[in-house]
Parts: sequence; structure tokens; C-alpha cells
Amino acid sequence: MLDFSSYQRFKSFNQKPILAIDFGFKVIGTALFCPGRDPYPYVLDKIIYKSHVDTIVELKKIIDEESIKVIVLGVPYFIDGKESKTTKSIKEFGKLIESSFVGIEFFEQDETLTTKAAQERMLNSAQYNFKIDVTKIDCVAATIILEDFIRS
Repeated sequence: MLDFSSYQRFKSFNQKPILAIDFGFKVIGTALFCPGRDPYPYVLDKIIYKSHVDTIVELKKIIDEESIKVIVLGVPYFIDGKESKTTKSIKEFGKLIESSFVGIEFFEQDETLTTKAAQERMLNSAQYNFKIDVTKIDCVAATIILEDFIRS
């Protein structure tokens, strides 16, 4: 089991529920972690993307239900760190999140290669029968985004 308690962000966000978002224009993965309460980040629900407005409505349900205090949005970059059109689109969505959920801390986290890492995690886990479960891959990627955020 992973131990995040030695990381500064674990201490900074102790007892503050954190929502991680792996944004996609088809499926949005979500994950939750409350340092000091949860042993590790875990997958939440996926959201089927219809529009930005519908996504904000779905995120609000999660935020209210889980008493979210921090939001971490995964932002993809090229391997060399440069931005793509997708990077810019997701950053624009991040601005909408910030303006929609005033009072909740907002962060961007580099999510480069998290989908590949999620695939590898699934292939090495009995929890997923050592198979890639495409219905959960985005949520597993969101847990990796959250783990990376805590470690950074």
C-alpha cells in the first residue's frame, strides 16, 4: 500500500477531500482522496461528456456529496512539455471549473502518460482481473493524477 503521509501536500490538505478529474471529450474520470481519512486515492464515477455545462452540473453533485475542498484537473502535455490544442481546451475548461466553484481550491496537474500508467496498473491488478477495463480506465487515470499531485 502507498503511504502519502510524508509528502508536504498530504500535510497541507489533511482532512480536505480532494477531487481529481481526468477530462476527456467522451468520458471524464473522477477520483477522491481525503488525506488523513482515506488510506489512498480511489476511483469515483465516470461522467459521460455531453457539454461543459452538463459536466459542471455532474461535478457539482460530486462536490456537494463528498464535501470537496480541493479540485485537481489533469492537463495533458506533449512529452517535451509543450501544449497541444487539447491542452489549451482543457485549461479553458479549468477556468470554467474555477469560476463555477468559487471557494474551492483549484490546481492543474500534468497528466502526461496517465492513461498508459492506468492500463499498466490494471494489467497488474487482481482488482481488474489483470485486464484493461475500458469502462474504468479514466477513473484509474484520475487516481494516478491525484497520486502525482500529492507527491509533487
